[in-house]
Amino acid sequence: MTEANTAAAPVEVMAYSEPGQLPAVRAFTRQHAQDLGLGPDDVESLVIAVSELATNTLQHTSGGGRVRIWAEHGQVVCDVVDGGPLRSLGRQMPAADAVRGRGLAIVERLCDQVDAIAGPDGTAVRLRFALTPRTV
Repeated sequence: MTEANTAAAPVEVMAYSEPGQLPAVRAFTRQHAQDLGLGPDDVESLVIAVSELATNTLQHTSGGGRVRIWAEHGQVVCDVVDGGPLRSLGRQMPAADAVRGRGLAIVERLCDQVDAIAGPDGTAVRLRFALTPRTV
């Protein structure tokens, strides 16, 4: 599905509501990130980050979530939106023997920029990666 956006590029959107949809969420993210021109290493980092956030949505909120992806101002931008509370960022990596709590810390280390945004349609974690010019 495509949503209207104030940016020039269309926003691609995928909704998910159960764990069995996570492979499709990863494939959706990978395909659109590649189509937008993100480099291979950054594509894989984005896929891991989105997978972590989508898994958190399914474990800690109800109602599922949405992934939105587009390009603007020389960046690929990806929102993972759900009905959960606003997340705090700037987390330390948990101790090596910790059982849980690494998801957001990993996401912050993989992406160029991560922001948490509260809005009328839920809470979004916005991920940004710089697009680098392709060499021929």
